[in-house]
Amino acid sequence: MGRWSHIQSSFLLTVLAACASTPGTPASTVMLDPEPGESHLANIRQLTFGGNNAEAYFSRSGTELIFQRQEEVGRGCDQQYIMNIDGSNTRRVSNGEGRTTCGYFYDNDQRILYSSTFAHDPACPATPDQSRGYVWPLGHLEVYTSRPDGSDLQQLTDNGAYNAESTLSPDGTRILFTSTMDGDIELYTMAVDGSNVRRLTDRVGYDGGAFFSPDGRSIVWRSAYPETAADTADYMELLTNRMVRPARVELWVANADGTDPRQITHLGGANFAPFFHPDGQRIIFSSNHEQPRSGRFDLYLVNLDGSGLERVTTYEDFDSFPMFNTDGTKLVWASNRNQSSEGETNIFIADWVDLP
Repeated sequence: MGRWSHIQSSFLLTVLAACASTPGTPASTVMLDPEPGESHLANIRQLTFGGNNAEAYFSRSGTELIFQRQEEVGRGCDQQYIMNIDGSNTRRVSNGEGRTTCGYFYDNDQRILYSSTFAHDPACPATPDQSRGYVWPLGHLEVYTSRPDGSDLQQLTDNGAYNAESTLSPDGTRILFTSTMDGDIELYTMAVDGSNVRRLTDRVGYDGGAFFSPDGRSIVWRSAYPETAADTADYMELLTNRMVRPARVELWVANADGTDPRQITHLGGANFAPFFHPDGQRIIFSSNHEQPRSGRFDLYLVNLDGSGLERVTTYEDFDSFPMFNTDGTKLVWASNRNQSSEGETNIFIADWVDLP
């Protein structure tokens, strides 16, 4: 990665990967110094090497990570992998077909969920036509659940729409996800067995990438709402062709049932991948607002009311998809730093330093 377009690879555009790592892979010993100004980060360890690796999320125990991996930059599709937080014991847990995205642990780490296109077509989906500029595809993704070894695969959605970006409530009872099942790109929750689907958002535009707060009372997500009639027409035309243009995205928070939505960033550019700090009062996210048309994304912290914006990473290229473990002692994220070849993105973990 390393360009705004590379987020497309991390999020959605990847395909059919063979398992490059097998159980028994050793722990990583590659340690990096923080970049100047990265005072929140200590003991940075690189966990993956080569290809595109993104969206790594902690297990409830904090001992493992689930993430998506494209074996070679620009070739093949993302599949789901699990590894220990030291980079050891990496193994593929999806079936190797189609494209997968957005893995997450639940049920006290006894199950995982993710989205995949394989039921619609086991082949790797085609890259969307970029003649309309930079767009994301809204593929035929359904939500699946399995045991962490990939067995007992069960399908939770079956509507032929885009169903992805799934995360769990802290009590493990509700799945929060993005879907086009009603025609627009909205947020929904459902029970862990796929029943009791509830729609949370209803404004025309893209709502996605949502997470619950640590107490389960709030959600945070990214939104791109058309501001003019021309914007709306462009958005609706792309939506008809199962695409969306995500160049201008801001962060919103609301109650867990979708009530009282309020915008917390007004930065411009693309602001996405939000996640609550375990204190429930701050949100970490990725943004290119300082260079809005660039692929330079850094991590930032912001208070729930939008105040106190603080830069966390200063690396010159791409940093995104941050997640804290439950006690806030560690941060995991994806970055282009320490590349062995141009464009690759890897997973990094660091001890989190909360400053006075």
